[in-house]
Amino acid sequence: MAHGFLLILLFSHIITTNVHACHQIERRSLLSFASTLSSHPLNWNSVNCCRWKGITCNQDGLVTHLLLSSKGLKGAISPSSASLGNLTHLTHMNLSHNSISESLGTEFFLSLDHLEILDLSFNLLSGKLPFSMPSHNIQTLDLSSNRFHGAIPSSFFQKARNLTSFNVHNNSFSGLIPSSICIHSSPLIRLLDFSLNAFSGNISPGLGGCSKLQIFRAGNNNLSGLLPKDIYNATKIEEIAFPFNSLHGAISEKIFNLTNLAILDLSFNQLSGMLPLHFGKLSKLKILALDYNHFDGSLPLSLMNCTSLVEIHMAANNLEGDISMLNFSKLNHLSKLDLLRNHFIGTFPTSLYSCRSLKAIRLSANNLEGQIQPEILSLKSLSLLSLGGLTNITGAMKILMHCKSLQTLLLSYSFKGEEIPNDEGMLDVGGFQNLRFLSIYYCEFAGQMPLWLSKLKNIEILILKGSRITGPIPRSLGTLPKLFFLSLADNQISGEFPKELCGLPRLVHEPTTTQVDDYIDLPIFTAADLYPIFYPRRLSNFAPTIDLSLNHIRGRIPTKIGQIHLVHNLDLSSNYFSGNIPEQISNLKNLENLSLSMNHLSGNIPLSMASLNFLKSLNVSYNNLEGPIPTSTQLQSFNASAFEGNLKLCGAPLPNECLPIKGIDADSNNNQGVDNGNQFPWLYIFIALGFIVGFWGVFGSLIVKKTWRYAYFQFLDHVQDRLYVMITVRMTMMKRRLRGD
Repeated sequence: MAHGFLLILLFSHIITTNVHACHQIERRSLLSFASTLSSHPLNWNSVNCCRWKGITCNQDGLVTHLLLSSKGLKGAISPSSASLGNLTHLTHMNLSHNSISESLGTEFFLSLDHLEILDLSFNLLSGKLPFSMPSHNIQTLDLSSNRFHGAIPSSFFQKARNLTSFNVHNNSFSGLIPSSICIHSSPLIRLLDFSLNAFSGNISPGLGGCSKLQIFRAGNNNLSGLLPKDIYNATKIEEIAFPFNSLHGAISEKIFNLTNLAILDLSFNQLSGMLPLHFGKLSKLKILALDYNHFDGSLPLSLMNCTSLVEIHMAANNLEGDISMLNFSKLNHLSKLDLLRNHFIGTFPTSLYSCRSLKAIRLSANNLEGQIQPEILSLKSLSLLSLGGLTNITGAMKILMHCKSLQTLLLSYSFKGEEIPNDEGMLDVGGFQNLRFLSIYYCEFAGQMPLWLSKLKNIEILILKGSRITGPIPRSLGTLPKLFFLSLADNQISGEFPKELCGLPRLVHEPTTTQVDDYIDLPIFTAADLYPIFYPRRLSNFAPTIDLSLNHIRGRIPTKIGQIHLVHNLDLSSNYFSGNIPEQISNLKNLENLSLSMNHLSGNIPLSMASLNFLKSLNVSYNNLEGPIPTSTQLQSFNASAFEGNLKLCGAPLPNECLPIKGIDADSNNNQGVDNGNQFPWLYIFIALGFIVGFWGVFGSLIVKKTWRYAYFQFLDHVQDRLYVMITVRMTMMKRRLRGD
């Protein structure tokens, strides 16, 4: 009985093995495909290809899935890969996150007429798309993050009756966005992603035909014109994202039809007009991003009824009204509020204290006023705060130091005429314990540099720019263990460059630990109207910097400056620095921007500066520098304006050439050790010898020889008598002629 049971098990195993064993034709097709690409070993060695890693077969032993994502595949898919056409039941192919290159031939696409899902994203594929889809069964096609270019043919979607997702994000496609996909092709489409390409022109009508469309992204292109009217008919849509284009016009009131809309991102366009009054009907709206447009009027009161809102981005528009009258208390999920650079008036809205989920608030560059209130401490998750128009700097600091989660504090155009507290004891133990980024920007307060700054042990970026700070830079700043970005520009700071700054640990030594969470909750950018400059979203991506420009700092640049070899930007311009440029500055091998202009620096530019290979900009203009500009590919590549204002400086790129060095004067003026030892001063030796021989040869003999001395003076008397007789006779003759005798 036992033997019979074992025979049954063995027979069942044999049957099962035969069912799942792959067909040899498909096995050879897979090996042929793999041979065209180099990769790490796939270990496709066994006879049964259904057991290979990345291969899935059905119960008949036919390959259905080819999943080779992140396998290190490299090279081009050759036309011989049409052998995949032998995989007649292949429905899923995923070759994403590899390094597959070159173009995909028509043969490749024709061989995949059974595919339902094709993912070739994150490769190096290039070329143009074929005229039609690879399969009429295709449901998902992901070609994102490749190098495809050219227009997408309108015929490409003719077979796409079952297409639900089409993603070409991050390529170089151009031409018009093929919105006809909704008219002539798949009515089932749910996702369209054309973002980060070079599409241009208007968004053509037709999107309203995609009755099931949920996500439509076309940001970071060159799109223009109005928002398509029929987009308001796509009532299932959940995300509309067209940022960084040139769209203009207004948002239609019909937007209230899109009751499923959760994300509306039209930032960085040229949209204008008033905001729709019916925003409040978008009950599912979570993210509203309309920043950097030309919207005017006030924020619709109905917006406060969008209780699902998580983020509001309305920066850099022309919005106005009393912001303190808005009631944010219903927005329990609100995490980020950005109203930077508008025309709002009033005070900090007290209703925001009810939004306990707030992580980031930016209201600066408006016309707000008032003081920081203690109620702000109720926002336990507040990580970023940016405000302007404040008063009472002492009170503000004493309150904000207790915001335990605060990492980024940006205060601008506030505290006019006040004095910044200097006392080291002002900061309580544990105050600003997590603060990593402090910027006090163009606040016209007075006073010396606060000593309590040296207690900010977690500070990484410190900006005190454009105020009226006086006195010296505290040496204790050099003890801050994490500080790597220091800007004290445009103040009235005096004294010398403290040598302690040359010992900042983050500028001297590479950090030993990697910052895990250093993401800034809101993008930080310059105030330029058309082309704002974005700063990194991570603190660790800021370039190490020391900027002491536009102050009254005197003395020499310390030679220890060479220790901060991790610094990328060094700006000491518009001060009163004197002496030579230290040779040690050439130790700053990571230096990209160096400005020493408008000081009193003298001497030669150190020859060693020619070794600063990473310099992108250099300015030593308007000093007292002299001598030749060191010759190097780097220094000669800068404009002459970088060296102008130094009258004794010469050589390329300046137009005045250096004169050849001659004689002893040149030798005495040369402080670079030029060897003039072969130019012996023979002229002066001969003059001296001539004087000695001529003078002492005559007068020495008269002193030694007495008879010569008598004869010499007798000769002089005789010459004198003859000259007297000659002059007397001549005078008598002239008188007679004048009388007419």
